[in-house]
Amino acid sequence: MKNPLFGKTLNELTELVLELGFPKFAGKQIAEWLYKKEVSLIDEMTNLSKKNREVLSENHEVGLIGFTKVQESIDGTKKYLFPTIHGKFIETAMIPDRDRKTVCVSSQVGCKMGCLFCMTGKQGFQGQLTAGEIVNQIRSINEFREVSNIVYMGMGEPFDNLDEVLKSLEILTSEWGYAMSPRRITVSTIGIVPAMLKFLETSEAHLAVSLHTPFDDERRKLMPVQMVYSIEEVVNEIRSWEFGRQRRVSFEYIVFKGLNDTPRHVRELARLLNQLKCRINLIRFHPIPGTPLEGTDEQTLQNFKELLNEKGILTTIRASRGQDIYAACGLLSTKELVK
Repeated sequence: MKNPLFGKTLNELTELVLELGFPKFAGKQIAEWLYKKEVSLIDEMTNLSKKNREVLSENHEVGLIGFTKVQESIDGTKKYLFPTIHGKFIETAMIPDRDRKTVCVSSQVGCKMGCLFCMTGKQGFQGQLTAGEIVNQIRSINEFREVSNIVYMGMGEPFDNLDEVLKSLEILTSEWGYAMSPRRITVSTIGIVPAMLKFLETSEAHLAVSLHTPFDDERRKLMPVQMVYSIEEVVNEIRSWEFGRQRRVSFEYIVFKGLNDTPRHVRELARLLNQLKCRINLIRFHPIPGTPLEGTDEQTLQNFKELLNEKGILTTIRASRGQDIYAACGLLSTKELVK
């Protein structure tokens, strides 16, 4: 099996060409072929000599991975299924919205975190994705050239695979890569504090934190990470960070019936996030097998949003998309694994 070039950073490509005896500038040439000129074969890298292409091809390939299945919703949302080098599956969503096309990428195969509401967590952890496998989810979909925004909110916990996630962000945002603005990229986490701080120091992308309830006892039941990094600690670390005028922090909040949708929760959220410049995204719960959780009703959801806005917390309700194509993350890949 040959080693993929796709997913390597400029520094890694430069090290590789020097090891092979090529001139140092060949590293940048290869990066441009991979990320700007979008080649799929080494032989298409025509400003490398024929001999150097032959040497490079002995143990390396471009290494793009095509999707094996795609489902399209009546609302235009698409869900792509990709194989991984582990022989498993990951899923990637493409969500159109007027003049935007947002791609939701996975960062792991399965997940270790065991959140009660998450289908991916029920798969267990099956492997880390490489930076190449992460970026490939954008590069290999049909809408690649139309992508305007990227969110790391698919399968897995991005900060449990921090090094590869940071490499993928470098490829997406660097001048030698895809040169995307980091302000068009959001990375989500359940709140792994040391990795979150390294991300804030290293990247300029937006941060989203899965909150779901402000109360310790409730969050421990929903999200075992609360026993290691409490939401109070996560928020305090964020509060001490200088985000600048354009970089955003947001909190994701799935609203469950009778669990986290009361005025009591509004008051505690207002205390927890007091004077923190942020946004809360309320999310309707997509039912998954084997969980007692239910989504709240529409009237309660709207009231919850209005109460939070009255407290001075900018709050929106995320539109539910792809309801007819296994919308909840992990359902499609789980179905494929079972098959």
